[in-house]
Amino acid sequence: MEFREIAVIGLGYIGLPTAIMFANSGLKVVGYEIRKEVVEKINAGKAHISEPEINTLLNRAIKSGNLRATPNPAEIKGKDAYIICVQTPLKAGGSPDLSYLEDAVDTVAMSMRKGSLVVIESTVPPMTTIRMAERIERIIGMKAGRDFYMVHAPERVMPGRIFKELVYNSRIFGGITPESAELAEELYRAFVRGRVFKTSSTVSEVVKLMENTFRDVNIALANEFAFLAHQYGVNVFEAIELANTHPRVRIHTPGIGVGGHCLPKDPHLLLWPAKEDFGLIKLAREINDSMPLFTKDLLFSALRELNVPPEKAVVAVLGLAYKGNSDDTRNSPALAFVEAIKDDVAEVRTYDPFVGGTAGNIEGALNGADAVVIATDHSVFKEINWGEVGRLMRTRILVDGRHVVERPPRGFLFKGIGRGDL
Repeated sequence: MEFREIAVIGLGYIGLPTAIMFANSGLKVVGYEIRKEVVEKINAGKAHISEPEINTLLNRAIKSGNLRATPNPAEIKGKDAYIICVQTPLKAGGSPDLSYLEDAVDTVAMSMRKGSLVVIESTVPPMTTIRMAERIERIIGMKAGRDFYMVHAPERVMPGRIFKELVYNSRIFGGITPESAELAEELYRAFVRGRVFKTSSTVSEVVKLMENTFRDVNIALANEFAFLAHQYGVNVFEAIELANTHPRVRIHTPGIGVGGHCLPKDPHLLLWPAKEDFGLIKLAREINDSMPLFTKDLLFSALRELNVPPEKAVVAVLGLAYKGNSDDTRNSPALAFVEAIKDDVAEVRTYDPFVGGTAGNIEGALNGADAVVIATDHSVFKEINWGEVGRLMRTRILVDGRHVVERPPRGFLFKGIGRGDL
């Protein structure tokens, strides 16, 4: 099958870069996005997300005439392929909210033609792709695997490296039929240079969830090591560095918590359809979710040591994004930390060079503050001259939630996650 025109449904952190890559590879791409302000911005050549090179690549795609965005579903009718990149968040109780995916699938069903390929890049619970194929069958009466083709093709990229990893990372195409997976490889070879693995849609769904659950569980283990380091009076980061010299050991990094659109959510998606789970995955989630509160305990311990009543304390939080050098605040533990302390202190100030905050710069955040908490590992925070900014503070307390500070600065009461050696 020759792919000429495709539609990308959802122009967020994954959808927009994917649409750009296909457009700059020569395909005609229509990006469907319900947020009209996002559509206007994209069509003007300005990305609404932060990612290296994105505006340059977006402008190239727009100027070539191969990419345009629209909020009008009538403009995506009759395309060769539809790539769905919408969010699949959790509801309050921890079950998946598939309403965005269902709306996208319904839109595609009313737009597609016979022979179209439908790709779900969104991370979903096991067996969801099959259910979405059945949903399309009910809506338009065509048979999946015969009249149209359906694939789960999970994204595997990291913010800050998206365009490089879209090209060179390996990809998994899980088809509801083998032919579906073959067609997906044919489509994505427009720009993918990495290895391609083809399997069933349910295996693909499980693989994606396993990858992120593996990371979540191992981060929880690192966080438990950090708890123990406080008891034993050791620097957990030194211990991890030494342990990782073993050829079969690769311990992750502890910190204030786990954020982003994948790790806090995907373990729940993996367990959701299961008849039985065995405890480890849920326990890891609980440990990682508890880290903002552990950081709060470190802060309040420091305040007590210097006789600063918490209810009178001014606390500056550096970083709101979940990841360093990114503007992505989805499920950010920094935000969870702010929420945890805001009612127990006099004032919380925030500063993030990528996101913004209540203060316009580091100096504004720290002026007259009693404590500063590093909640995101932005590179700029590693360059802070603590001797200078410390003069602005009323009380010099520094809590490091991201191991940004290697050596405690002179004149500060320093506490850091896993820094039991202090």
